[in-house]
Amino acid sequence: MINYDCSNKCYTFPKGDISTFHPAKPDVIGILGYYLLDAASILPVLALNIQPNDLVLDLCAAPGGKTLALLQTGCCRELAANDLSTSRTRRLHDILHGYLPQELQKVVRVTSWDGRRWGELERSTFDRVLVDAPCTNDRHSLREEENNIFMRMRKGERQALPRLQLELLVAGILAAKPGGEVVYSTCSLSQLQNEYVIERAVELLAIQYHIEVQVEDLSYFRRLFQSTFSFYPDCRFGELVLPHLTANFGPMYFCKLRRMS
Repeated sequence: MINYDCSNKCYTFPKGDISTFHPAKPDVIGILGYYLLDAASILPVLALNIQPNDLVLDLCAAPGGKTLALLQTGCCRELAANDLSTSRTRRLHDILHGYLPQELQKVVRVTSWDGRRWGELERSTFDRVLVDAPCTNDRHSLREEENNIFMRMRKGERQALPRLQLELLVAGILAAKPGGEVVYSTCSLSQLQNEYVIERAVELLAIQYHIEVQVEDLSYFRRLFQSTFSFYPDCRFGELVLPHLTANFGPMYFCKLRRMS
C-alpha cells in the first residue's frame, strides 16, 4: 500500500506477487471504484504535493490515470486537463465520467490545445503543473508490435521527441506562477528524454526568459518507497524507477522544478 498523504490511497500486491487486479465495477451510483495503472505512475503526482485550493494544470492529461490521482488529493480548486489529441481527449472525458461524481467533474476543465503554447495562453497562472510528456513509452514499446514508436517508419517522430518534450516543459514552467511547482515525467529510460530535457529547459528559461528555475531534491522518495520500487541510484536530476523482477513497475522518470521568478 502506498499512502503518502491522507488523500491518495494506492494499493499494490507484495513484491514477487504477479497476480492481476480485477477490473473495477460500478457501485450503486454507477461510479467505478478504482483505476488500474502502473504503480510508479502515482509518484509524479505525489511529488507535485498539491495543497488545498491549488490551481492545477495537467498539460498532457490523457488517458487520465494521473488526472484522477490529482483529483483524489481533494485539493484542486480547479484542474485544467489538456491533451492535444482529440481522440485521447475523448477517452479522457470517458474516464472522468466513469470515475468522478457529478459535483467533482465541475472542478475539471478539459481542453485539446497545443500544450507548447500554454505559456502564451495562460502565463504565470497555476500553482502546480504536471508535464507527463509524450515519450517512447518503453514498457509498451517492448510488449506491443502494433504502431510501435521504434518502427523504422516512425524514426522521425522518435527523433523529434526531445524537442517536443523540451517545448512542453518550458510551456509548463511559464504557465506556473512564480514560486509554483512543476513536475516533469516520462515512462522512458532515455537520458535524452529525461535529464537532458531538464537541463536544457533550465538553461533556456534563464537565457530567453530571464526566469530562474530550481531543480528540487527528490531523493527522499527512494527512502519512502524502497520496499515498493527499484530506483536507479545515479540520476543527476530527479528520480527513475527501474522495472525489476521483484518490483516490476516503471520505467518512470520524474523531476520536480520550482519557478523562482
